[in-house]
Amino acid sequence: MKVYFTGSIVGKNEYLKDYQRIIDILHQQGCEVQSDHIMQSSPSSIRMLKREERLAFHAKLERWIQDCDCVVANVSFPSISVGYEIAMALHQNKPVLVLHALGTKAPNLLADSKNDYVICEAYTQHSLPELIEEFIRYTKSHVEMRFTFFITPRIAAHLTEIAKKKHMPKSVYLRDLLEREIR
Repeated sequence: MKVYFTGSIVGKNEYLKDYQRIIDILHQQGCEVQSDHIMQSSPSSIRMLKREERLAFHAKLERWIQDCDCVVANVSFPSISVGYEIAMALHQNKPVLVLHALGTKAPNLLADSKNDYVICEAYTQHSLPELIEEFIRYTKSHVEMRFTFFITPRIAAHLTEIAKKKHMPKSVYLRDLLEREIR
């Protein structure tokens, strides 16, 4: 299972041990974890990037989220970027485990979310393994199936046009259409 891990790069100064523990537990669960963008970065290294490099990184980040099965986010240290990544994952119907250290406040919009794909939990070092194990079990039971089919060039052109207008992957647009039809 592919897991995208995120947390505040600035907050890494305070929560580095927690980030590493979460990543280690995910590896113990047999997960492939994308975390280098957090663990190998610093605020100063990000500030040094040129605009083109930031745009290329953003495109890579979007691919990582699109390719993952779920997202685990440490929100103990507030970060707009982490919130943005969570929003991208939810837009693609990816389950998201939102973790915050006991004693820190969970983001209100996530703590009170009625979205089935958002699980918001306070953690201690002792509770992390169980929380992550439960989330991985939950995700395995909710991972979407891949479905491939042939379309005409006319449909492909239309999908491409709509995806550009709506700034979303074609698969997300099709899934949204089907979900509206089901409702």
